Amino acid sequence: MHSNFLIMKRVVIGLSGGVDSSVAAHILKEEGYEVIGLFMKNWHDDSVTISNECPWLDDSNDAMLVADKLGIPFQTVDLSEQYKERIVDYMFNEYESGRTPNPDVLCNREIKFDVFMDIALELGADFVATGHYCRKSTLNKNNKEIHRLLAGVDGNKDQSYFLCQLSQEQLAKSLFPIGELTKPEVREIATALDLVTAEKKDSQGLCFIGKVKLPDFLQQQLKPKEGVIVEVAKEEPIFKEEKNDFVSKEEELKYLSRKLDYSLVNAKIVGKHQGAHYFTKGQRKGLAVGGTVEPLFVIDTDVKDNIIYTGQGKQHPGLLKKVLFITNEELHWVREDLALQLDQTMDVLARIRYRQPLEKATLYKVNSGLYVEFENDQSAITEGQFAAWYLEDELIGSGVIS
Repeated sequence: MHSNFLIMKRVVIGLSGGVDSSVAAHILKEEGYEVIGLFMKNWHDDSVTISNECPWLDDSNDAMLVADKLGIPFQTVDLSEQYKERIVDYMFNEYESGRTPNPDVLCNREIKFDVFMDIALELGADFVATGHYCRKSTLNKNNKEIHRLLAGVDGNKDQSYFLCQLSQEQLAKSLFPIGELTKPEVREIATALDLVTAEKKDSQGLCFIGKVKLPDFLQQQLKPKEGVIVEVAKEEPIFKEEKNDFVSKEEELKYLSRKLDYSLVNAKIVGKHQGAHYFTKGQRKGLAVGGTVEPLFVIDTDVKDNIIYTGQGKQHPGLLKKVLFITNEELHWVREDLALQLDQTMDVLARIRYRQPLEKATLYKVNSGLYVEFENDQSAITEGQFAAWYLEDELIGSGVIS
């Protein structure tokens, strides 16, 4: 017997009460790890759930039943304080400043692979595991171990995007046991093991509030204030302006990524809203304005003057853009060894939201940050969301769209 098999490695897995983490725990056990299941309680303000169901209680109960069935120790940890500080407050600040946050990406960076990881390491864990659909591989470069974050095998469920902010230190201690499986295969395993979570629906909504709808949640924190909804016609001169005498590529990128300055001057007021900070670029639902030939989409929000700018149809020029910018402070390389230096460029595949197909793009490193230039127009590039870029199926970096 190999000597390194004599010492069982200890893995703490985040059991969420869903099918993915349940099967992940089973796989780790099969692989010979000593597995401990931990349920994270992230939310305890019951005033904002929209039904009298208490999702986290059901979920922690399911997680406990799964742990019991798999024969692994189980405990619950309450992370709601850190959660409130790091995720909930961040969300409100972002919404108030007119940006659209991505709590799931942050939850992984700040909670699951940070606060939670610290707890796991205190329990003597060698690794932390989650039920994410992604893979990790490790290569050796100049005598240094480098960890790669790879897309999950199931193209429909790949969740690498949600982990786009992880660091080498975090990846070194992470395991993703179901990354090689598809969702149907995961369900099959759960059914064969007779796990209580086998048929359970995938959780929707925010990773912490369970069954709360985001607008309801925001409404309890951000005070409603009435403002106007404005329609901007696609024929407006602001969309016609074309410039092509740039002195440098950087000047061109800066121009193409600029935020258009809408005003009320040649726009038509079509309705009222209860707060610009509840709306996000590209949004169609919730405007409650009828009578247009094509549906209205939000093309911009102005939280200072509390105005929502809209345009008709998916192809409205106010929605389409090829270039986005990320400041140095908000730029993150999973593969630090591949980080671009000043004036370097790189051809990548990129996405600006989860589940969006990867699109061809080029990165340009400039003094103040990084430009991402897509080959094709992108719809509703939204400030505050994360752009992530890949080489083939490896996620190598990401950043907050500014």
